[in-house]
Amino acid sequence: MALQDWIGRTETVEDVITATPYAALAATLDRDPARPAAGTALPPLWHWLYFLPLTRRSEIGPDGHARLGGFLPPVDLPRRMWAGSQLAFHAPLCIGDAVTRVSRIEDVTEKSGRSGALVFVKVRHDIVRMRESAPALTEFHDIVYREAPRPGAAPPPAQPAPADTAWQRQWVPDEVLLFRYSALTFNGHRIHYDRRFAAETEGYPGLVVHGPLVATLLLDLLRQELPGADVAAYRFRAVRPLFDTAPFHVCGAPEADGRTVHLWAKDQTGALAIDATATLR
Repeated sequence: MALQDWIGRTETVEDVITATPYAALAATLDRDPARPAAGTALPPLWHWLYFLPLTRRSEIGPDGHARLGGFLPPVDLPRRMWAGSQLAFHAPLCIGDAVTRVSRIEDVTEKSGRSGALVFVKVRHDIVRMRESAPALTEFHDIVYREAPRPGAAPPPAQPAPADTAWQRQWVPDEVLLFRYSALTFNGHRIHYDRRFAAETEGYPGLVVHGPLVATLLLDLLRQELPGADVAAYRFRAVRPLFDTAPFHVCGAPEADGRTVHLWAKDQTGALAIDATATLR
């Protein structure tokens, strides 16, 4: 089958928004780890703690992901990364909610770049609360597959991060932080916890910090600086990976319109790692 034959394929998963994952992520982010009461709204992006990929051990590939095929197309390229997401928050998801996520492959695009062959897969997720028809949350998830690094190939040029920072916080991505987030999201990808695999197989200089974790830290910065903000939409794009070899910063600056907040992450050299925008109600 051609990869484009996967367009339109769907998957439906049911779950319940329970308190313990919420409390565990709060502890991981150095917030109050008390288990929230029923009816407490999830902070934006914390839905990633639910609908976890429960792939059987016998069906795991050598990189820790599910083997090729199944819901996602069988892309025969060794590197798989979360390239970005675009989210619309229509209504809150709350502790105690029974929810259904309907996922659909929206597009599969094959390209060629400086690093070789690339395949982009766009997946739409709609999360609906029980006895409701309209989604509470809509997410478009961009996945990129790429070739292994070529020996001696120069890394892509760095893009400088913005200088007009209004807010900034440093994070030190140690092994415990990365392990905890992998465990909370049931993410078996070995680049986040297996240093030998990350270096010898994938060619990385250290453990890779999860893109969704950094996207979550950006919105956590927004929550700290604007505690009453109600996020209506959020989009982020991964520009450059971050590693556990050095601290990084999450930064933000409100726009003049009063509804838009520019958020970004930068590495220790000042290079842009993730670029994001939050739109407030």
